[in-house]
Amino acid sequence: MQEQENKRHTEAITLNIDGMDSSNEASLIDKKLGSLAGVESYDVDTISKQVRVFYDPAQVTVQDIIRSIPETGMNASLVQTRKERSSWWREKQQLALYGCGLVTLIGFAAQYLMGAPALLYNGLFVLAVAIGVFYPARKAIRALINFTFTIHLLMLIGAGGAMILGMWSEASILIFVYSLGDVLESYAVDKARGAISSLVALMPKEALVKKDGKEVIMSTEDIEVGNIVVVRPGEKIPVDGTVVHGSSFVDQAAVTGESIPEQKQVGDDVFAGTINQNGSLEVQVDKPVDETMLSKVISSVEEAQAEKTSYQTFAEKFSQYYTPLMFILGVLVATIPPLFFGQDWYPFIYRGLVVFVVSCSCGLAISVPVAVVAGMANAARNGTIFKGGTYLEVVDKVKVIAFDKTGTLTIGRPEVTDVKCLNGILEEELLSLAGGIESKSGHPISAAIVRKAKESDSFSNDLTVEDFEEKSGFGLQATIGGRRYVISNPRFQQELGVSMEKVQEDVAVLESQGKTVVVMSRDGVLLGLLAIADKIRPETKKSLQQLKKAGIRTVMLTGDNERCAKAIAEMAGVDEYYAGLLPTGKVDTLRKLREEFGSVAMVGDGINDAPAMAVSNVGIAMGAAGSDIAIEAGDVVLMSDDLGKIAYLRGLSRRAINTIKQNIVVSLVNVAFMIVMAVLGYLGLVMGLLLNEASAVFVIFNALRLLTWKNKTL
Repeated sequence: MQEQENKRHTEAITLNIDGMDSSNEASLIDKKLGSLAGVESYDVDTISKQVRVFYDPAQVTVQDIIRSIPETGMNASLVQTRKERSSWWREKQQLALYGCGLVTLIGFAAQYLMGAPALLYNGLFVLAVAIGVFYPARKAIRALINFTFTIHLLMLIGAGGAMILGMWSEASILIFVYSLGDVLESYAVDKARGAISSLVALMPKEALVKKDGKEVIMSTEDIEVGNIVVVRPGEKIPVDGTVVHGSSFVDQAAVTGESIPEQKQVGDDVFAGTINQNGSLEVQVDKPVDETMLSKVISSVEEAQAEKTSYQTFAEKFSQYYTPLMFILGVLVATIPPLFFGQDWYPFIYRGLVVFVVSCSCGLAISVPVAVVAGMANAARNGTIFKGGTYLEVVDKVKVIAFDKTGTLTIGRPEVTDVKCLNGILEEELLSLAGGIESKSGHPISAAIVRKAKESDSFSNDLTVEDFEEKSGFGLQATIGGRRYVISNPRFQQELGVSMEKVQEDVAVLESQGKTVVVMSRDGVLLGLLAIADKIRPETKKSLQQLKKAGIRTVMLTGDNERCAKAIAEMAGVDEYYAGLLPTGKVDTLRKLREEFGSVAMVGDGINDAPAMAVSNVGIAMGAAGSDIAIEAGDVVLMSDDLGKIAYLRGLSRRAINTIKQNIVVSLVNVAFMIVMAVLGYLGLVMGLLLNEASAVFVIFNALRLLTWKNKTL
């Protein structure tokens, strides 16, 4: 979809669709938009009740698109604000349901308890039908006008046929139960959607802002970048920003999923929606409210609903053929025996009506998307984001997970541990020169060397660095005072003709300890070496063991040399490692792993691992709460730096897919059983109706169980 949005002359709009409660209405939208010239593509999402439309403005206008929707019996409006669902007593469809049910109950009481005349209780049943039939009949007529078969049309035919046969009570029960099914379906959709929408409630509407020497309350939408926001103890932080005054512990569970509060001091980043606990903070705003990390989480999850799993695609295609086939089958059952075999009309018309009734189930169509959204909502609550429902499915199929080393298996904050000077240079001068050159690079190793230079008071801002050049995977080159300096790995120095004989033994010892060795030379003469080490994350070994128990093969990819990579691999406990890889080498390795094992995931920080993530079946970005790039790069995003979330994601994926399979099997088996029994005459209207709705209720609530699922193995 993104490629289409970026095409020349193509624009996109998102519409709220009022009246789209199930896949039946979605099929009408699909048919209408598909017939509009200039509409290039569209994503219909029944969960959010929205449609994302990509169109050519030279051929069709926004007004044309919006005006086409009422032709389906629904209404469309541009997405501007999120609307809260009204109370149940204001929902006309629910009031009609309750009225139908109450009058039906009174009718049965009159018939069996009061001994009332048939005219009275049958009149009550007719009244119940009249009260409850409006909304399902409107949907059925809407489908008929658009030449589309839906379950509402089958239900209306079934109810009408029952009344023609004088089965007044059965007709009222049929209308009530199917109306109840519609309401339950709407409830399931709202429940799944509400789990995601609850994230919106985490965003404060107002904030206390320092302005012109005073503290004033402002709407968060009016806060500008650079403003200072005051956050008192117990309040939610309303913006993404940097602490400029104060210290406190902050509960970041809303963004990262981590339950343990983190201490925030001057210079630390904080995120909107997190909770300030014990101290007062003053925060300088870094981003507008619509660009905060929590806003991106919400947007990513909402947009992900358009990316369908193969099971959703199957359910939608199945429904397209299933409904018209059931209509044909019902007609054949009702007409063939009387017309060609001399059978009585009444029993076979009744069987045909039962076929209509038992085939009118939304269970299969709605249970799959509800399960997908419930799974993604569970993930969002735990600080992880699926960029599409399809990735919820892919994670379950992964056989191998490849990990970048720096910032993924390790903490990502390497430190200089050893400094060795040669050829008469002093450590202070070596660190000053190295710090000045490395300050031009954004690599974690460069940051470690700069920190070391500053900690030893050797860093100088007055150093003039010219002709700076960075070769990814090798090192840096620059000119200072007319002399050429190279800071790189030992291999690159040797390629430049620098003799490494004096330090070969030192390099071997340091690398065997899992340290990365950086060598510095000037005009081809060796000046010294620096050893940098990055600590393994505390949870790395346990997390990898959990994955191994689940049958996942773990692989480490790194640009480090063989000795260093081997030491880190042993400490982390990976099954396999690949050393000395340039970014292109990681891509080639991922392709090789895919060919050998099948489905492969790549875990990285999302900054320099994006190419490898793109080649994998699913890219998992680490630590997105500290990196906007990670949200863009990953198919699945971990908002915290917790590797343990990967085992959780796989468990959630496995549970979601199993739930979807259960729902599909239960729905298909139940429908097949009921249709066979109906055709043979062993199933009546009321019993078929109850079995049908029982199946729908089961699959819907089975899907909603994903909202509260927890990984008990962690």
